[in-house]
Amino acid sequence: MSETTWWKRGIVYQIYPRSFQDSNGDGIGDLNGIRQRLDYLSWLGVDAVWISPVFPSPMADFGYDVADYCGIDPIFGTLEDVDRLIEEAHARDLKLILDFVPNHTSDQHPWFQESRSSRENPKRDWYIWRDAKPDGSPPNNWISNFGGPAWEWDEGTGQYYYHAFLKEQPDLNWRNPEVRKAMYNALRFWLDRGVDGFRVDVIWHLIKDAELRDNPPNPAYQPGQAEINHFIQVHSADQPEVHEVVSEMRSVLEEYPDRVLIGEIYLPLERLVTYYGKDLSGAHLPFNFQLIQTAWNAQKIADLIKEYEAALPAGGWPNWVLGNHDQPRIGARIGPQQARVAAMLLLTLRGTPTMYYGDEIGIGRVEIPPEAAQDPWEKNEPGLGLGRDPERTPMHWNESAQGGFTTGKPWLPLDPRFRSCYVEGLREDPASILMLYRRLIELRRRHPALSVGGYMQVTAEGNVLAYERQHGSERFLVALNMGSEPHALSLPSGTRGRVVLSTLPERDEETIGAQIVLQADEGLIIALGT
Repeated sequence: MSETTWWKRGIVYQIYPRSFQDSNGDGIGDLNGIRQRLDYLSWLGVDAVWISPVFPSPMADFGYDVADYCGIDPIFGTLEDVDRLIEEAHARDLKLILDFVPNHTSDQHPWFQESRSSRENPKRDWYIWRDAKPDGSPPNNWISNFGGPAWEWDEGTGQYYYHAFLKEQPDLNWRNPEVRKAMYNALRFWLDRGVDGFRVDVIWHLIKDAELRDNPPNPAYQPGQAEINHFIQVHSADQPEVHEVVSEMRSVLEEYPDRVLIGEIYLPLERLVTYYGKDLSGAHLPFNFQLIQTAWNAQKIADLIKEYEAALPAGGWPNWVLGNHDQPRIGARIGPQQARVAAMLLLTLRGTPTMYYGDEIGIGRVEIPPEAAQDPWEKNEPGLGLGRDPERTPMHWNESAQGGFTTGKPWLPLDPRFRSCYVEGLREDPASILMLYRRLIELRRRHPALSVGGYMQVTAEGNVLAYERQHGSERFLVALNMGSEPHALSLPSGTRGRVVLSTLPERDEETIGAQIVLQADEGLIIALGT
């Protein structure tokens, strides 16, 4: 595909819809709220909006338990609301990506209600049912990702069903061709309405071992870790046959022009890149979460970039992610000063960047009192720090009582410090993290070298990472000090350049020669040869 393809040049912005903007005062964000904030997204400069699930759901896992793939939950609005959102987003040259959850449904989905009604029901094989072992125990040792056994006993039909997540989220049997056909038709339902692509939830889980063999013990398990880490997920995910499914999904999207398929995949790099598929027939963008999982250290990140670039299949397009609705925010992980450096890293690496709402205004870790906890994982395994509520708190728009998010009581508490990081205030401060994000995005849009250009590492010395981006006659040096001490960086003799953007104020247009002194927590973009 051409380097001008929108999902190659563009920036994806993830919205957790419960927390972006409430339009009706019920304390929960909705589709009309997102629509009301489209001008903000246009002003920021992003190209595509990915919305976490908005389908009808009992909300056991806040929308990741789907009861109808072809509808909208009344909490979020109506089909007419999503149609209007698509129309108004497209009018602003914004793409709209939906979150698709094909691994499991809600236990309230009509398909599962039929499946559990009797062993003879035509939809029985749409889910994964197995007899108990002779002693009555579950069919194997698989653990739910949210803790506890992954098998739930159904008294009515005398069998266990498999659920990789909550018991309210039974897994579909993707070995059944009727399941595949139904799910691909659901994709077409939304593609016909004009959505521009899908982020596919836990895509590496779709196929399980045909024999449902036990997973082997994990010798690296440590007390205090999530229960799922007791075993290595050898047989419950990432099976060879999954690539056929991903390729079939891709072929559905190929029926429509200019769509994108993004896969959520938490796997080591060598397995992650297999999801591009044979001859790039798989996901356009298998999500690369390595920046979330790697220590914030210049050498380690330099090694990661090198390893990732080397692992990509010929023609495979890279992508980078700093945070999402399941992971602690970047500001919580590395602090507010380094969060600015991280923004420069994300928006100058080769490949498609995905931003997470609120990172651009510097939301850090929000402490959630136990009585306010909403996340089922936190409730199932309390006290281990696994809860995802801190990264799902409401967006801060202004300094009013609830930050402009709602006129009611928000479903999760806002950061009590929200009056120091809200959109309206940060837009007035040229040195704010929000304006840094906007300037980075504008620079990336204006210079192909910073989006589709080549990548060449220059150095990783001390805690400074430096690399060059080039496209045609354009050349930029990106130098990032990932440490809290100043650092002098030597460049080849004769190097000349000009600072076009610093993460710290008052260095723009500074002339650079053979040595750069980076301040603590500073990142620079330098136009070379000028």
